[in-house]
Amino acid sequence: MSLVSLRVFVVVVVLSWLPLWSQAGIIKGIVSGANQAPLAFANVAVRSAATSTGANEQGRYQLRLPAGQYELVFQYVGYKPRIEAIRVPGGDTAVVLNVSLQAENYNLGEVLVRSSDRDPAYAIIQQAQQWRAYHRREVSAYRARIYLKSVLRVIDTPAKIMGLFKIGPDIKKGILYLSESLSDISFTQPNQVKERMISSRVSGDSRGLSFNRASAGRNITFYENLVKPGFAERGFVSPIAANAMLFYKYELVGSSTQNGVVVHKIRVVPRRRTDPVFFGYIYIVDGSWRIHSVDLNLGKEAQIDYTDDVHITQQYAPMPGNPNVWLMQSQQARANLSGLGFKGAFDITAVLSNYSGVVATYPTPPEPKAAPPVIAEAKDAPVGQETAAQIRKRKPDLRGLNAQVRRQVKQAQRDSIKNDPFARMPRGEVQLVEKGVNERDSSYWDQVRPVPLTVEEKKDYHVKDSSEVIRRSRPYQDSMDRKRNEFQAASLLIGGYLHQNSFRKQSYSVQPLTQIFQYNTVEGAVLNAQAVFSQRTEDRRFVTLTPTLRYGFSSRQLNPSVELAWQLHPAKRRQVGLLAGRTIENFDKNSQLTPLINTVYTLLGNYNYAKLYRRDGLELSYLSEALNGLTLRATAGYFDRHELFNTTERLIRNSTDRLFTPNTPVSEELPSTSFGRSQIFTVGLSADFKPGQRYINRPDGKFNLGSKWPTFNVQGRLAVPGVFGADVRYLLLQAGVRHNVSLGLLGASAFRVNVGGFVGRQQGLTFIDYRHFAGNQTILTGNFSNFQLLDYYRFSTNNTYLEAHYDHHFNGFIFNKIPLFRKLKWQEVASLNYLHTAQAGHYVELGAGVEHILKVLRVDFYTALQSGQRLGTGLRVGYGF
Repeated sequence: MSLVSLRVFVVVVVLSWLPLWSQAGIIKGIVSGANQAPLAFANVAVRSAATSTGANEQGRYQLRLPAGQYELVFQYVGYKPRIEAIRVPGGDTAVVLNVSLQAENYNLGEVLVRSSDRDPAYAIIQQAQQWRAYHRREVSAYRARIYLKSVLRVIDTPAKIMGLFKIGPDIKKGILYLSESLSDISFTQPNQVKERMISSRVSGDSRGLSFNRASAGRNITFYENLVKPGFAERGFVSPIAANAMLFYKYELVGSSTQNGVVVHKIRVVPRRRTDPVFFGYIYIVDGSWRIHSVDLNLGKEAQIDYTDDVHITQQYAPMPGNPNVWLMQSQQARANLSGLGFKGAFDITAVLSNYSGVVATYPTPPEPKAAPPVIAEAKDAPVGQETAAQIRKRKPDLRGLNAQVRRQVKQAQRDSIKNDPFARMPRGEVQLVEKGVNERDSSYWDQVRPVPLTVEEKKDYHVKDSSEVIRRSRPYQDSMDRKRNEFQAASLLIGGYLHQNSFRKQSYSVQPLTQIFQYNTVEGAVLNAQAVFSQRTEDRRFVTLTPTLRYGFSSRQLNPSVELAWQLHPAKRRQVGLLAGRTIENFDKNSQLTPLINTVYTLLGNYNYAKLYRRDGLELSYLSEALNGLTLRATAGYFDRHELFNTTERLIRNSTDRLFTPNTPVSEELPSTSFGRSQIFTVGLSADFKPGQRYINRPDGKFNLGSKWPTFNVQGRLAVPGVFGADVRYLLLQAGVRHNVSLGLLGASAFRVNVGGFVGRQQGLTFIDYRHFAGNQTILTGNFSNFQLLDYYRFSTNNTYLEAHYDHHFNGFIFNKIPLFRKLKWQEVASLNYLHTAQAGHYVELGAGVEHILKVLRVDFYTALQSGQRLGTGLRVGYGF
């Protein structure tokens, strides 16, 4: 569907609502519980209709309905539902209806058990486990409307971050971010969610677009074995997961009859609090064994970084006209956050309503098998209860369920393809945010908002919206910039210095001192003065200009260069780049040997690992996402390369048994790497393709979300002789694949494989042009995904090669089971690096380590083997979040 058509559709929908709004009335009030305490996020639904809303944190609700007679159902987890009949007059009138709910009396009933019997809750949970696969797929497709509200609050701030950095003027106590959105969504199995945002509001930013996303909330589904809320590296075991009884203990609090069904309230208790598990209550419907609601928590023991605790509530209800199909009505999640001296809270509220196009997988659920007769002779069998073995015999026959889901999905797609706007969304597009969704005024939101704002939220909107013009003015932004731009010595030392001009959308930055001042044996002391100028536009394009003046005090060589990056399109990824001038380069441009590491090892250890050459010329590049999931990068460049030599032997700490080595790399494949001078003209093309790429389409850009498939890469670089005097000829081709794989509780893996080589006739090839493999010979590392014990240049090749890297992050799977040690929140990691060339043979590195030390460090121990022979071992330290 074109953008014009979509706009017309939205206008038609809005105009179709106007007659209803003109005759509608508002029902509002407070939902309270014991002692008249407000029930935050209580659910209010219209009986026998797909319309519902939720109360806010203060228990206040509001519901806009056309004139007529209705029955409202008030529900709150752990309380008796209450039905109230009410008449809604027309004329935009308001009716106040305050409701007090009574705590549900969950009775255990007359269950005769022996002392050896397990709690009756286990039998209920076992039934829910056996029906979990069905309930996860009992609905093949549906459409609905979803309201989302996100609130980020700052509760406390430190005087300085880590005692070094001042807090910016933008961060104050109170609401830092408040956003609302209203969207239409479409769901089809297995987990395909498409969303069209109808309206968006961000407090204090009339041009802002909400980052709320309905599909993110669908990850919090307890019918999956692992619940993945998105704020932790690993998932959390659902209380009804297939293996849940290995992680939980259960207690039946009691049962009650609600709206004609029996609901069991079950207390969920972790067997080990340090496991990735919940605690709280889950409510199961008897007979159908589905989830009625949840009220669950995650604590600090669940190993969540920067999060103290999380509270999640969900409410489900049967769909009008089909009591066998239940869908979510509301969900609320709160996370209390802390870290680096900050304390805060993040709340997200979701209310679903206006369900339509609901396609049940089966007209009626499969029949469970009849209960086997109780064998009186079994001495240890519970009286009045089934044993676990007996319950397993009642497991429903779900054969053919997957095929039935596929048939229903295809049928739903055929039925809706003509009139369903979601069917015309491009493949991979999961959310469409059109231009203009943020142009609604406050009166519009008062009409469509299902959950009333709290007093604090109303104040935040009022203060920030009314002051937006002032905050966008130049005097105000200049005053804020004066605070932001205050010089801090610690910032210059660690992160550099940033100067902003918010009104002009400009910024200037310089590198940290560790990058400005360097040392190597080729140039001696180096002054690497580099600044970055950035200019943004109103339509979110940008230009960055990076001039560099590099001077070597021993070589007495001035090396000026400039780099330009220009974003051509306001929304699509389309960039042009330029690099021109004279630069000092490492023979391996992807080397892990940073200037800081090389400086330290040169001055203090007599190790001049870096081998450098001078490069004069320029390179043009163009980057574009030609198709969804397909990114192309083309380059063309000409460079005049010059060999360099050591000019100094000065150092701080002298090791008498170690001398500096010449500035010529040592390679097993090329006896002499000296080259004098070489001129080269190259053209290159690289293509990354990720099948099934999902993305968000917004007026301010396209945001890729990834895919279940790996990323495939092919690239080639061709050196053409004769152009501007170039004397090098070669063709290098490479193909590769990389991917991240989640293995649930076992952690996550990442792998990268590249295979390639030089083909055809070669001419004038220098060691610069060889394929290098990013080795490491220092205890410090900048990238654990590369080789860690490999000499920097030893196995570089101008032939064929195979390179592979594999890392597995256990995410605490082992350490969390060790008492006391688990309190450190360290996580284990294992890795394997492999290289095959004609000279290297089969080179392998095996590594094992610990990450998240002090939250930011990682330490690994590696062993290197070459064709089965042990080469050596080493320890590596770097960042490991």
